[in-house]
Amino acid sequence: MNPTHRVVITGLGCLTPIGATPETLWQSLMSGTSGIAHTPLNDPTLKFTATAQLSTLDTSTLTPAQLQTTERCSQLAILTARQAVSGIPLTPASTAIILGCSTNGRQAEEPETAKLYTRDARVHPLTIARSMASNGTSQVAIDLGITGPALTISTACASGAHAIGLAFQMVRSGLVTAALAGAHEAPLTRGFLRAWDSMRVVSPTTCRPFAANRDGMILAEGAAILHLETLDSAIARNAPIYAEIVGFGMSTDAHHITQPKPEGPAQAIAAALQDANLTPADIDYINAHGTATQANDATETAALHLALGDRAAHIPLSSTKGYTGHSLGASSAIETLITALTLHHRLAPPTLNTLTPDPALNLNLLLQTPHALPSTKTLHALTNSLAFGGLNAVLALRSYP
Repeated sequence: MNPTHRVVITGLGCLTPIGATPETLWQSLMSGTSGIAHTPLNDPTLKFTATAQLSTLDTSTLTPAQLQTTERCSQLAILTARQAVSGIPLTPASTAIILGCSTNGRQAEEPETAKLYTRDARVHPLTIARSMASNGTSQVAIDLGITGPALTISTACASGAHAIGLAFQMVRSGLVTAALAGAHEAPLTRGFLRAWDSMRVVSPTTCRPFAANRDGMILAEGAAILHLETLDSAIARNAPIYAEIVGFGMSTDAHHITQPKPEGPAQAIAAALQDANLTPADIDYINAHGTATQANDATETAALHLALGDRAAHIPLSSTKGYTGHSLGASSAIETLITALTLHHRLAPPTLNTLTPDPALNLNLLLQTPHALPSTKTLHALTNSLAFGGLNAVLALRSYP
């Protein structure tokens, strides 16, 4: 592909268990504050009690119509998008909205399903509207008056990365001049927690990515949305630039619905590097998918060694899911935002909760304290997303200037 426009990140919005703004999220990363907590889940059959939840959610600025036609997941999208475009002049017809969401509507569907099957009661007439996967995208478009291309991507845990990657390609090609891209999830419902418990991949303790004693992931909720625009547009309006997106790679394992295969993500990593015209030697930091399950961490590590060769053992790498938990489709969007802030501040967050890395993985895993990145060169980073179904997405980012 011959890019026609450079694409930069000029707006950030987030609602996460460690911060309801990008600034508070960054402070938590730098101070080692985790959003994972053991809370009563009102289901004694669950083998776990830890999740990562938002401490509060202020919906007072939503209109009665928005509250009536949404549930928590789409409300996160509206509020996060408002943050991302705060102070930014929008061009409604040439701005895209591409959001990822893999589980929207749980909080609308489950109570109505319970009413139906236990009392044969009438289902609420807005259940379909509230539970559509695309509800969040539509709500953001209505709220901000954006009339350009809009769609929702649902590729499990890679949804946010796929959304950002597609938006990047649309802005780079000139199809649109700007885009809102990211993801939102609010999956912490009783039925969904019970389903994950049955898979036996949720930790009964906490999330310890790449640790020798890792024992599973921690489920979370959250959202992150980025405002992307051309570099020329950002310079013309003297906008703050957090980072530049320079490459995007995707692949499919074509192997198994839940068991990952290293060749798949390795292909996506290689594709992102090629798209960005980078080599493994150019990469200064990797924000790993790092869920802390046995299979995922081993597979991602093998993919890194396949794609990056000898360089894989030396690139500073961390997973930030020990802070935020795993918010499924939103996790990759949150981690892209974190990667942009990492390049902006030239500081990489450590991997929380991991005291003894698994020696078999042979990674340069950042631990305990933030790691200073070089201050005298242009930095490049990768952020990986590996999803159920073997759906992989990798973004390459560059520091600016």
